[in-house]
Amino acid sequence: MAKGIRLLVLDVLKPHQPIVTELALGLSELEGVDGVNITLVEIDKETENVKITMVGDNLDYDEIVRTIEEFGGVVHSIDMVAAGKKIVEEGETPQDKLEEY
Repeated sequence: MAKGIRLLVLDVLKPHQPIVTELALGLSELEGVDGVNITLVEIDKETENVKITMVGDNLDYDEIVRTIEEFGGVVHSIDMVAAGKKIVEEGETPQDKLEEY
């Protein structure tokens, strides 16, 4: 039996308040969420740009976005998503090797 969304990485812009710990706890309480990581990417006078990584068995994207918006945030992009029976590690391509130079 196929599973739903298992990994989601989001680029999010949020105000300084509420703090990221409150957002992480709020997201972790959603059904199907096994874990939440929030990494601060950039900060300015009024906002923070954060990367939110979530894992679970059947993540509900719409509910996640609604929760982020309730905390005052805006999803800029979906940077990574994994679905199915298991999470597949990202493979390396020849283009990735060129970026090293």
